[in-house]
Amino acid sequence: MGEFLLLSSVLIPLIAVLLMAMGLHCRSVALVSGVVHLMVSIFLIMLLWCREPGYHFVTSVPCFDLPDFFSFNFTIGLDGISAPLLLLTSVVGLAAVGAIPPEVNRRREFYILVTLIIFGATGAFVSLDLFFLYIFHEVALIPTFLLLGIWGSRDRKFAATQITLYLTLGSLVLLLGLLAFYFSLPIGERTFDLREIQALMSSGSFHPASQYIIFILLLIGFGVLVSLWPFHSWAPLGYASAPAPVSMLHAGVLKKFGIYGLLRLASPYLPEGMAQWSLILQVFLLANILYIGWVTIAQTDLDMMLGYSSVMHMGYLFLGVISLSVIGSTGVVLLMVGHGLSTALLFGLSSEIRDRTGTLRFSELGGLAQKAPKLAVFFIIGGMASIGLPGLANFSGEILIFFGAWTRYPVTTALAILGVVLSAVYMLRAIRSIFFGEVAVEVEKAEDLVTYRSRWPYMLLIAGLVLFGVFPGLLVSLAKPILSVLLAG
Repeated sequence: MGEFLLLSSVLIPLIAVLLMAMGLHCRSVALVSGVVHLMVSIFLIMLLWCREPGYHFVTSVPCFDLPDFFSFNFTIGLDGISAPLLLLTSVVGLAAVGAIPPEVNRRREFYILVTLIIFGATGAFVSLDLFFLYIFHEVALIPTFLLLGIWGSRDRKFAATQITLYLTLGSLVLLLGLLAFYFSLPIGERTFDLREIQALMSSGSFHPASQYIIFILLLIGFGVLVSLWPFHSWAPLGYASAPAPVSMLHAGVLKKFGIYGLLRLASPYLPEGMAQWSLILQVFLLANILYIGWVTIAQTDLDMMLGYSSVMHMGYLFLGVISLSVIGSTGVVLLMVGHGLSTALLFGLSSEIRDRTGTLRFSELGGLAQKAPKLAVFFIIGGMASIGLPGLANFSGEILIFFGAWTRYPVTTALAILGVVLSAVYMLRAIRSIFFGEVAVEVEKAEDLVTYRSRWPYMLLIAGLVLFGVFPGLLVSLAKPILSVLLAG
């Protein structure tokens, strides 16, 4: 049953795309597929809790075999690292579909492209073959570019061009890194299959010189996709210009692909390469946290502030990755889920604020809580999660990362903790400027989230933040056992 359900999780969005292309009611199809996708993800995780650490529900279909050169198969499977990200994709995907405005132009194309992002993200996280892991991510990026360029706001053409160039170049460097990884394996044992790589690497590792080259290629490739400083400039304007569902999916889900890749390949199989470049990586991640944190404080628009905030928090994830500890890496998995939920919530709500007031400039807002109390409560919960308030999902992830990184990098960790203060400054300032004080002219006629249809996408995201904030062990019990196996090798 597990194999069928996992294959279904990949096919459900694709089937929905085909049904919408055939003329069926796009919103109904997208919502039904999203609900089914979420139910399948939850059931798979429940099945996974009863299994030993490792890959489960594996399905493999041979695709290409050229002896002594390339051989790759369509292989999918699930373990304690990919399962939380599959669930994150389902939750944010359903919320993003629910947040699509009724009046959007060219509705059918919009829904199809959003669903294709969900399809690509799902395939990337459950693929056990590095070739298909890469291909599925590229499949998700293409509709992202189109949605930003056609339906975006602000400087959408410039933003679309910038994000396309950056992410395309990042993908090309990543491809070089994956090929270097593949060809560094012993001749006759080369494989793209993560299961075979794990078995092969358990008896040895790459030569240190090979690790240095492979790691820097993977770091640049994945780093561009994750907006690691100094490869980050595409992200803030891209998120601010994109339609809300696109920002929710890309910042909340697709952006985690780079961290997921480093956790899969670099941490367990390239530890010496990571150690060689650790000083540079520490500088980069601190720039993400401290420098970008200051830049975030300086923003005068909510959407740009949220864009820079998303970039800033990637620094914590990189800190957990380079900790090379089970505790820190487990925190990375928790924070990927928490950050994905909270940033999707905030981007969605910022769009609601703009629709109701016509602006996102702090100087033109104020007193919105008096006119839209439900919207205010939802945003404050998302803001508190972003800060790392105990009881919400981000807190557990950040704490585990700090504990895991402290032994190896105490100075870097101490400096990174200062980022929590910066987060509190810019988020509390934004909440005060938007929701409290005198009612601004632009806010006078603002309406609240008056219908259940307008509220449920954000209620779903908040439910996830609270559930994994109060019960982080639900995710820890999945991620920790498999990370213990990977990092022990």
